[in-house]
Amino acid sequence: KRLSVSHAFHSVLMDPMLDDFRAVVGELSFREPTIPIATTGDVTDPEYWVRHVRDAVRFHDAVTQLQGAGVTRFVEVGPDGVLSALVEEGIAMQRRDRDEALTLVAAVGRFFTTGGAVDWRAFFSGRGRQVDVPTYAFQRERYWLREQRSGGDAASMGLGQVEHPLLSAVVPSPASDGVVLTGRLSVDALPWLADHDVFGSVLLPGTAFVELAVEAGDEVGCGTLEELMLTAPLVLPATGGVALQVVVDVPDGVGRRAVSVYSRADATEAPWALHAEGVLSARTPAPAFDLGQWPPAGAEPVDVDGLYDALADAGLNYGPVFQGLKSAWRHGDDVFADVALPDDVDGSTFGVHPALLDSCLHAIGLAGRTDGRTMLPFSWSGVTLHAVAASRVRVRISPAGEGAVTLRLADADGNPVASVESLALRPVSEDQLASSSVESLFRVEWSPVSASPVSADVVVLEAGAAGAD
Repeated sequence: KRLSVSHAFHSVLMDPMLDDFRAVVGELSFREPTIPIATTGDVTDPEYWVRHVRDAVRFHDAVTQLQGAGVTRFVEVGPDGVLSALVEEGIAMQRRDRDEALTLVAAVGRFFTTGGAVDWRAFFSGRGRQVDVPTYAFQRERYWLREQRSGGDAASMGLGQVEHPLLSAVVPSPASDGVVLTGRLSVDALPWLADHDVFGSVLLPGTAFVELAVEAGDEVGCGTLEELMLTAPLVLPATGGVALQVVVDVPDGVGRRAVSVYSRADATEAPWALHAEGVLSARTPAPAFDLGQWPPAGAEPVDVDGLYDALADAGLNYGPVFQGLKSAWRHGDDVFADVALPDDVDGSTFGVHPALLDSCLHAIGLAGRTDGRTMLPFSWSGVTLHAVAASRVRVRISPAGEGAVTLRLADADGNPVASVESLALRPVSEDQLASSSVESLFRVEWSPVSASPVSADVVVLEAGAAGAD
């Protein structure tokens, strides 16, 4: 009975107000909303808004409708946080008696951290300037501290210091005149190595073995790498690294020294794998070439567009650091090329940066000397540096007998940088690299021979032959 009286009294008070409200709302123009909304009626009907004065809002029904449509976050835009308190994870953009700007920024931040999308460019418009921030570790351009190449100062461990990116220390032998240079290689410490991708494996380029041998020669006063044969590939692991040793033997009677390059995986007791062996010489011949006129008179331009796509199809997936061939020309049997390191790669700490020298070799295919096969350096002869730290070179490639070429490198002014009397390349396959990271590309195979009787005079003849075995 009391409820009926109260309801009647409320109606007496509300009806005149509703009439006035209806009169005002009836003069307004309504359009369909451009932002989707959840509602329990037709918002373009003035009576919808009149009913809202007296009838229940049915807020729960609206929230349920939104959740059924996939809505997971609720933001209240109003003078206080009233409705947002009624839903889980509701966010109020304003709070009564709180600083408006701080409350708004805190609400936007909370919305973003719970997975909402925020137009930050619009939010910061007119507020300062945009700057780059450190990127994530798995992106190429990075600001994170890189892995250190060595565990401490070489001198503190009784070793000699070597100022070279691929080597850290030198150990002279107290019983002889031989030395051992040591270092550690990893893709983390030397990211540019990852750009030398051969059939999906990161391979230490053959030019890096040349750089190691030349550095070892400088350490013992030998200015020429007479010979270097690559016996097994050095595949770098995706994580971790490999220990490196360059062993230089005592000199022979004419000042020549044997040099060998070994590696083994980090923190293992595995046997050392031999990757390259050769001979160093104390002789330093003067350069006998001139590349001052460039390009040479009569040379015909060669189109190099698409070269690296073709190399990738052949399994040589070179990254930007190893894509140094810029232009090329052909004159008779010779090929001339411009080769450069990227601007962000420092070649000043190398004799010749391995990526720069490797890019010179990419022009060999322009002379048709690879027969379409995937070729890698195998044997180097007569390598001499005439200058160091070049970042851009001119190169002349000439035939040097069956399956070999000579290289002549000069700087941008035509001054000699390096010469290679002979470089032989050999084909390589994906199976050869996949079989073992330390297996030689070449091996000795024994073939059985007949055990038929041999006459005595033939035995005597072979035994007496010079050099017979």
